[in-house]
Amino acid sequence: MQQMPKQILSGALHYFRVHPMQWRDRLEKAVAMGLNTIETYVPWNLHEPHRGEFVFDGICDVVKFIRTAEELDLHVIVRPGPYICAEWDNGGFPAWLTGLPGIRLRCADPVFLKAVEDYFTVLFGKLRPLLAANGGPVILMQLENEYGSFGNDREYLRRLAEIFRRNDMDVPLFTSDGPADLLLAGGTCEDVMPAVNFGMDHERAFACLEKFRPGTPEFCAEFWDGWFDHWGKKHQLRPAGDGGEAFEPEYEKIVKRGAHINLYMFHGGTNFGFTAGANGDLRTDYAPTVTSYDYDALLSEAGDPTEKFFAAQRILAGHTGSPRIRPVAAGKKNAPSPVRLDARLPLFGNFGRIAERRGEAVTPPTLEELGENFGFIHYATRLPAFEGTALLNLIEVNDYAQIWLDGRYLGSQYRGDEKKEFLIPGRPEGSVLELLVENTGRVNYGPFVGRERKGIAGAVCLGQQTLFHWKYDLLPLSDITGLPFDGFDETGAGPAFYRGTFELEETADTFLVRPGVKGCVWINGFNLGRYWAKGPTVTLYVPAPVLKKGVNEIVVFEQEEIFSPEVRFSSAPDLGPAE
Repeated sequence: MQQMPKQILSGALHYFRVHPMQWRDRLEKAVAMGLNTIETYVPWNLHEPHRGEFVFDGICDVVKFIRTAEELDLHVIVRPGPYICAEWDNGGFPAWLTGLPGIRLRCADPVFLKAVEDYFTVLFGKLRPLLAANGGPVILMQLENEYGSFGNDREYLRRLAEIFRRNDMDVPLFTSDGPADLLLAGGTCEDVMPAVNFGMDHERAFACLEKFRPGTPEFCAEFWDGWFDHWGKKHQLRPAGDGGEAFEPEYEKIVKRGAHINLYMFHGGTNFGFTAGANGDLRTDYAPTVTSYDYDALLSEAGDPTEKFFAAQRILAGHTGSPRIRPVAAGKKNAPSPVRLDARLPLFGNFGRIAERRGEAVTPPTLEELGENFGFIHYATRLPAFEGTALLNLIEVNDYAQIWLDGRYLGSQYRGDEKKEFLIPGRPEGSVLELLVENTGRVNYGPFVGRERKGIAGAVCLGQQTLFHWKYDLLPLSDITGLPFDGFDETGAGPAFYRGTFELEETADTFLVRPGVKGCVWINGFNLGRYWAKGPTVTLYVPAPVLKKGVNEIVVFEQEEIFSPEVRFSSAPDLGPAE
């Protein structure tokens, strides 16, 4: 059985943001820097994407990730939620859960607690053999996550702790909150160790913790060494060793103080696919997170050591004298030759071959009502006959809507932009109105988590007249293998899939340059994530294990306009201009 270290020197590394074939490399670098512990969240929406359907393989193989850490003699801290925040879609809650009528999240609501226990029973069955009490590496587990920033239902926290105990999770539990009396009062639970999260002013934070619960161990569960990016904003940085907000001096003081500390993040990784979350209040502000979760962390998105890595390594070498600390170099990078896209499949006209589900409804269903986490919904309705013009009114259409009238593209409306006006001309025979609506990320923090509905959540109106009777096509795009590509037409307009192939003699990490206005890219069936001309990021990270020697396939789904029939690569990332 692994013993609790005298001082936890931990770093956050989310297995679900790193290609599984790169887990060992990233964990070895944690050891080489001087860490003795690794910490990870567990996202419910990946492990139970549809109710009763559990996934624990591939990038979801949390057991393999923890066992790999154990092989490297690392302790492990697990933060299973049920809410994780993490700049992750819906804070980790699956869409089928938040779509349940009348459910109340993160409180002692019986419907919510029943769903949590059903999930935790399966998850904890996987984790139980990994606990330190059973000879494994897991030394701590978190109860909920920054709950004091959301609510104060102590009964909920107690009931949650009971679920851990009923499932024989014989491991110390902790809570983590901001260092403020109100947050600690709302987010803590009797017989559970409290911790604090912060980026600066450790003395004030630990004094607040001591005042709230005298004698409790000093534990910073999240030391924010960087930050994340939003679409349309500048790239966030935190200086390593200079300036009032510098990382190095604050980290050194905490380590030398003997406090337990977890770096958030040690390695950020990537929001592959459509998994990135958002911030906002749903009414006046909405800011989705970009694909890169580089976080300006100690390892870059591609797993390379940064200035902060070497600063932390110097601090830990002087503090612990660990013989496992060793030099670490950047990994190999390549820039394959430009790839010609030689096949095109328009989205329109091919819904029957691409949609996962099709149907008709009086009112347009949302992703949540259809039990789907990610992707798009295409809607179509026939407008009534009328004379003159009418203003198209989109009420709570989330998030990125593209609009067609009788096949003619009218434009797009993004909920984060100023509202546009679309005038619809009347016709004696009526018209067909179509919308393609994308979920660009559910809010993951604050009181609005779980309250969003993606797609047409409100209504589509002509003036004040609500439009009813819709056809819909559900497009999660979870598997794009086997798309029936036609020939390439450079003049083709509208959303379309583009395909090309390229050959490699050797594989290495690379970065794909944004090929169009807005869309996403797959290589060999692996979804690298979204790109968007709003920036700041210009490139998408391509992990070496996604590539293979010989022939590789690239598929681009461009929603607006592709820049060129060629896709380019770079040997270095471009995360955009820094703030």
